[in-house]
This record gives sequence, structure tokens and C-alpha cells, in this order.
Amino acid sequence: MPTTDLLTTHDVQALLHVDRTTIYRLVESGQLPAIRVGKQWRFARAEIEQWLENAKLSGRPAGGTARIAPAAAPVADSSEAFPVACLQLIQDAFAELLGVMIVVTDMGGQPVTRFSNPCGFYTALTRDSRKISRCIQGWQQLAADPAIAPKFIPSEMGLLCARGLIRVGTELKGMVIAGGIAPDPWPPPADQLAQLADQFGVSVAEVAAHVEDVYRLDRTGQERVLQFVQRIADIFSHIVSDRSALCGRLQAIASLIAL
Repeated sequence: MPTTDLLTTHDVQALLHVDRTTIYRLVESGQLPAIRVGKQWRFARAEIEQWLENAKLSGRPAGGTARIAPAAAPVADSSEAFPVACLQLIQDAFAELLGVMIVVTDMGGQPVTRFSNPCGFYTALTRDSRKISRCIQGWQQLAADPAIAPKFIPSEMGLLCARGLIRVGTELKGMVIAGGIAPDPWPPPADQLAQLADQFGVSVAEVAAHVEDVYRLDRTGQERVLQFVQRIADIFSHIVSDRSALCGRLQAIASLIAL
């Protein structure tokens, strides 16, 4: 990695608007990605920018923990539960393979990863990142759905989405959500487009300009998404479980050393 892509602690302080002690606390708790160069911490610019984006989407203050909406099985802090950089790479590959948009959320519907392969219609309606709160409400309903097998339901935008559940032991830790898929028929009537524009605070012209920027899958393609979304979630379950077990072993070792 070029040295210009590595930030110093001072650089990160300026970006996060927190003191040096808070930076060290976030690094030591595993919440902030960092690497050690000699006796100093360095931070990959891309990882810090992604961390900031996730913090903004989840409503998390830079020096604090995530604000999680109530749900069936909330996660204490998604930044600790999920190895985000690893999940993002896998998520990106599956989104491209299946031709849909994918995101990982916690069980409160708060995004953990950034969207992979977002469709233009979604991007247009959520150009103001605050508007994603409307989508989070729909994702919370997905979390509350008692059905185990993935199925398509209409999103807040009228597009189809489905979720797979990420389990660690007997506890639900998050969801893999695949969406951006146009239902049949599509596009919606003009009055529904106007209602969407009003709900998301954008112009009707903006909505109309991107209404065809969605993913159109035939029946086979849709069935393929339903088959894979839980398999992707199962892969993430294994990764999160292994990470949790490793952290437990490291904590046990640290406790023994401290004796």
C-alpha cells in the first residue's frame, strides 16, 4: 500500500474530531481498523473512509458505539460483531454475480456494510443519506418476519428484496439483504411515483429519470437470488462465528498472561 494512503493518528483525529485517547481506545477495542508501523499506529485511508460512512449510516458518533434500533435480537455493536472489510469483499462478488444490490445489516436494520452494486433508482432516492432511514424501517420489518426461508417482499421503494439470516450459535446477529429487483409490472403508475418522490424528498422528474435503473430478473434469476441469499448469510455466519471464537481465545490468553 502506498504510504500516501496511510494516515497518522493526528490525521484520523482531524477526520473524526476526537482526541488521541479516543483513537487509541477505538483501536484497542477493535472498532477502528489500524496497522502498527514500528511503534506507531497507521490507518488505511480507504478503511477509515468506509468506517466513517458506516458510522454516519448507523447514526453512530465517531467516538462512541452504534445506536441500534430495537429488534428481536439486537447486536451490542456491529463494528465489533462483524469483520466488515472481509464481508464487504465477499458481498461485492455475490452482488455482481447475481446482478442485484446487496447489503448486510444488523437485526435493527442498521447497515453494517456499504451497498454493493446499488441500482440507479435506489441511489436517486437516497442521494441524501438521511433518506435511508425510510429503508431501515423496511429492513426492520424483514427482521421481524417469522418466516425462515427467504422470500421476496416489496421494499419502501416498491422494489423486491429478500433476506438471509446471519446466525451465531442460537443468536441472530444480522441479515444479508438482496434487492433492487423490479416486480411485475414495473414501473409504477405516475401517482405512485409522485408519492415516492414526496416520501423521499426528491423531485418527480428525478424519480422518473431513474425509474428504469433497476434490476430485471426473470423467474429463474429470482429463484437463484432466493437460493443464494441464505447461503451467503451462512458463509457470513461461519466467518463471524470463527472470529468470535478467536477473540474469545485471545481474551483467555490475555487473562492468563495478566495473572
